[in-house]
Amino acid sequence: VGCFCIGTNQVDLDYAGKHGIGVFNAPYSNTRSVVELVICDIICLMRRIPAHTHHMRHGLWDKSASGSHEVRGKTLGIIGYGNIGSQLSVLAEALGMRVVFYDIEEKLAMGNAHRCETLDELLEQSDAVTLHVDGRKSNTGFFGEDQFARMKQNAIFINLSRGFVANLDALKRHLDSGHLSGAAVDVFPVEPKKSGDLFDTDLADEDNMILTPHIGGSTLEAQKSIGHFVSQRLEDYWDKGSTMLSVNLPQVTLGPCKSAARIAHLHANLPG
Repeated sequence: VGCFCIGTNQVDLDYAGKHGIGVFNAPYSNTRSVVELVICDIICLMRRIPAHTHHMRHGLWDKSASGSHEVRGKTLGIIGYGNIGSQLSVLAEALGMRVVFYDIEEKLAMGNAHRCETLDELLEQSDAVTLHVDGRKSNTGFFGEDQFARMKQNAIFINLSRGFVANLDALKRHLDSGHLSGAAVDVFPVEPKKSGDLFDTDLADEDNMILTPHIGGSTLEAQKSIGHFVSQRLEDYWDKGSTMLSVNLPQVTLGPCKSAARIAHLHANLPG
């Protein structure tokens, strides 16, 4: 099974593994695209571009610096320091931002990034908070009322990870109260099944808000890279029996087998 994306929630991995079905995804291929969109969101929210655009479309000329800031010197808090979080860290520092991150696993800090020991430590000092956690079930509702309340006054919030991770009702309350100055959301708890379907969210009437239809990794470059990456993994598994980078099978690297056929025998990893 080839998943031409990062997430594999749509596949029953246990069933596939028990029946010898290899599942492959593309954990790296759209990383750059996601990171660039996060950088775009940060700059646009700090400069209040969504709010200014809304005013202009309604005939209001509001040439004001009020609430607009440079990103240079601001603190970016990255929650989840994997492939996306770590690359974002590098680009954010190149823009002059100070980077802090939090991860439940030990991760090597890139550049001058600082690892926070607790999530609260990150939230209390970050001018921008961005989520990049994985899709494990335990992350459901991970970022809710308590976490939003810990964020700095006038901070911005960004979620391009999973829709079920953040409580959007709590986000709206903190935007409406003036506690947070803006937000960007690319993923939602319930999303339309196909392009062209109608979509509705209570966040649509927020002033400094960026709403995108789960397009973090949707660039032509990323889609081409994903296609090549996943198809190559499937070819290696089919032709060689190689399971490297499989989501659900043991990792085995095998070279070409030119003079004979190869059979992969999978068995349960149990005593006896």
